[in-house]
Amino acid sequence: MSDLPLFPLNTVLFPGGRLPLRIFEQRYMDMAKECLKNSSAFGVCLIREGNEVGDPALPAEVGTLARITAWDMPQLGVLEVVAVGAQRFRIKERRVEPSGLARASIEMLPDDEDGAIPADCAGCVKLIERVIEEQPALFEPPLRKESASWVGSRLAELLPVPLTAKQELLELMDARARLQALNALLGR
Repeated sequence: MSDLPLFPLNTVLFPGGRLPLRIFEQRYMDMAKECLKNSSAFGVCLIREGNEVGDPALPAEVGTLARITAWDMPQLGVLEVVAVGAQRFRIKERRVEPSGLARASIEMLPDDEDGAIPADCAGCVKLIERVIEEQPALFEPPLRKESASWVGSRLAELLPVPLTAKQELLELMDARARLQALNALLGR
């Protein structure tokens, strides 16, 4: 893909994750309008340098495609959207338009090597089940509690770990390794 609009944020979006956004900058309003009109995706990347508002930020090299699934404009000039993470990508080349919107040429990354939940990570499943029970609105169906990729991604989103650690977890290609790393963090 050679013209993906990027939305650098102080968050890490995982495939299957739910991302509510409150958009007010014109460059991102235009991007969202384009995505809604064309049913197209945009890229969410962790900010490596810079800020969410103002001058274009420098994004991490690996991000996640996001698709808008719901939107509302509760007041003029503010767009509220819910986006859902799709597939991961790597930025090959990036450019910034005069509006400040960054666009990139990207390569899609393969889906995680998924698998069953390792026996020593059963506590991770219990934890995610408890969170689902108490906060079901945080999750987009389908709930795949038997998938190491899904459980690991949801825990990585929810746990209070540094953003750099979340980015490292996003970049792992093995879902079982991601889940085992999270399980080790929970064990501490």
